[in-house]
Order: sequence, then structure tokens, then C-alpha cells
Amino acid sequence: MEMNDFLQLAASRQSDRAYDKSRPVEKEKLERILEAARLAPSACNAQPWKFVVIDNPELSVQVGKATAGLGMNKFAKDAPVHILIVEESMNITSFLGAKIKDKYFPLIDIGIAAAHITLAAESQGLGSCILGWFDEKEIKRLTGIPSGKRLLLDITIGYPVKEKRKKSRKPKEKVISFNRY
Repeated sequence: MEMNDFLQLAASRQSDRAYDKSRPVEKEKLERILEAARLAPSACNAQPWKFVVIDNPELSVQVGKATAGLGMNKFAKDAPVHILIVEESMNITSFLGAKIKDKYFPLIDIGIAAAHITLAAESQGLGSCILGWFDEKEIKRLTGIPSGKRLLLDITIGYPVKEKRKKSRKPKEKVISFNRY
């Protein structure tokens, strides 16, 4: 892959909030997205995640409804696929590193995996949206996720129905510096 190809992929990826309900996501595409997530790096190779894939149409609507609340994320019920990211235990080296450095690596690692998922989806013509607002207890009930586990993200996946928006980002000078803050 050429660098310009990757930059184009990163530039074209957006949070899609409207999906074609009549068009299911092909299993092959979903498998490639999940492989990209599985290959994501993590602190001390802890891989502190489990990806729970919701592709059953009826369950997808129920999970989508549990993701909507206070007027937010109403579109989630129309997403054909939800990839739920559940936090799993750190390995001992990641745990010790987290204590010594006062950083909670699983959250960083799961963020990296989420980026892999959304970029992989974009590369296959699929839209995605990373959601952190949802009824965690209800989704756990619907999907059998143990009550002691933390459900951190719901990533919706589907064929977008709206055109790409112009990406708005801060200028480079505001977010990048070399050698000094």
C-alpha cells in the first residue's frame, strides 16, 4: 500500500449515522474487519479484548435500541452489524506496567483495536461509528456478556446511505510540534 492510499483511507473514514437496512454486510467483509481487530497491537501483547459480533437482524435491532437513549444514537437500530468490545484481563506484564506508569493500558489498546475496525470497514466500502453511550446492562442481558465484564464500545457497521462530509480538523500548527511542546 502506498502512503497516499493510507492517507486517503484515513481521510475518507467518518462516523456514519445512517445505514441501508436492506443491505446486509457480507460475511467475508466482516471476517476481514475482525482479523484487522485481532491483529491490533496492545501493551505487552495483552490483547485485553473480546469482540462480540451482533449480525442477527432481530438482535441487532434490540442492541441498537439499547444503544439509543436521551435522543442519542437513534440510528443504531438500523445498523446491520454491531461489534461490541468487551474489556478482558491484562496479562501480568501489562498489569505491572500500568501500575508503575500509572496508565491504564487496556483502554488505550481497545482504542487502537477500534481504529483498526473502522479503517478496515472503510477499506471495504462500509461505514462505521464508534459509540460509547448505551445501556450496558441491557446489552449484556441481550448478548450474555457476564455482568462482571466491562462493555466499553459498540461499533456499528453497515453500508452508509449518506454522502461523505468534508472533514473538519484543527490546523497542523495547533496539534503538532517537534522537539518541544
